[in-house]
Amino acid sequence: MAAELPILHEACFTYPCIDNHAHPLLTAGNREKVEFEGIIAEATGPALFEDSVHTLACYKATAQLAKLFGLGPDTTWGDVKAARSAAPYDELCALSMKPTNIQCILFDDGLGGVEELCESYKWHNRFTKSPNKRIVRVEVVAQDILKPLVDASHLSSSSSDPSYLATLLETFSAKLTASIQASAQDPEVVGFKSVACYRTGLDVATSCTQAELEGALSSCLQRYVTTSTLRLDDKHLNDYVVRTTLEIAGRCNKPVQFHTGLGDNDLTLTRSSPAHLQAVIKAYPSTPFVLLHSSYPYTRDAGYLCSVYRNVYVDFGEIFPFVSGTGQRAVIRQVLELCPTNKIMWSTDGHWWPESYYLGTIQAREALYAVLAEAVAAGDLDEKQAVRVAQDALFHNANRIYSLGLSPL
Repeated sequence: MAAELPILHEACFTYPCIDNHAHPLLTAGNREKVEFEGIIAEATGPALFEDSVHTLACYKATAQLAKLFGLGPDTTWGDVKAARSAAPYDELCALSMKPTNIQCILFDDGLGGVEELCESYKWHNRFTKSPNKRIVRVEVVAQDILKPLVDASHLSSSSSDPSYLATLLETFSAKLTASIQASAQDPEVVGFKSVACYRTGLDVATSCTQAELEGALSSCLQRYVTTSTLRLDDKHLNDYVVRTTLEIAGRCNKPVQFHTGLGDNDLTLTRSSPAHLQAVIKAYPSTPFVLLHSSYPYTRDAGYLCSVYRNVYVDFGEIFPFVSGTGQRAVIRQVLELCPTNKIMWSTDGHWWPESYYLGTIQAREALYAVLAEAVAAGDLDEKQAVRVAQDALFHNANRIYSLGLSPL
């Protein structure tokens, strides 16, 4: 890409960055355990294997990975897969991570499969100049607390007994509060994450009655008896976990990330707009809310919330490489329409494969430069201001919001 604005070009393409939301890489022994097509789409089944490879996102990723692997201009997706499979895993990781200039990664290590298949978040320090940190996924914490409590009580017909439910709820609540509080005080933890979007939607209630909470717990337990899988998937119970987190996070000045918008078909798209969070944002004004994944396709909703609430921030991540290049630039333009530039952060949402970090970084840098250069040409800001926007979005905003205390290296 021609450097028509050389100072801005240098800032966008070389400035150190903080990846404010990502997941760990697979271990070498598990490198082929997850289908590589997942790097370009959130789809599953035939929609992933038969359709996603025909998207503009896949065509672009193929060309960029072909260049990374030293392949020719006629490289196919199959060629890319073969090349990566043949490469020694440590070399593949180093090759993918070195060009990113990611200084620090904030890891959500509560993603399903991470514990069994992936390296620890500290293992990734070999790729970054500053130590990486954790983001605690609160629904997983809640499930891990509730399951042994239920198992210890030899649950059978007691799942609807009022006395049992009241006692269980009291014990669960105390342990959940203690766990979230301990995480908030852990220097390795810089924030929390909720996947309420996937479970019951983002319309998180600001309160509920004891009877409603016990009813949701009863429903959860009855489903556990039937399926042998304990999953928080009942609105009043899920919302209670989120509220507990928001309360503690607000006191400790820890951001709470929310999955918004773009995701796989487990979520209900109409309930994934961050606009549904408005009531709870107002109810917890001291708690920093981070709206993940560009809230795509509800990006303008996220920008609006950032513009009117002091405690709301937006992450322009995951659209790299899931969305076409034209779409990526459109998303960044929509973020900049209304959102204050001191509230914009970037992430790769990197996961499983090292190439996801590579694509998530280089495509973000390209799109950010293109949009900011366009804004300078239009007279919306000068090059010096554009440089500051880029540096803030890539590094300084996340550094401040998560209280990382880093200097760019």
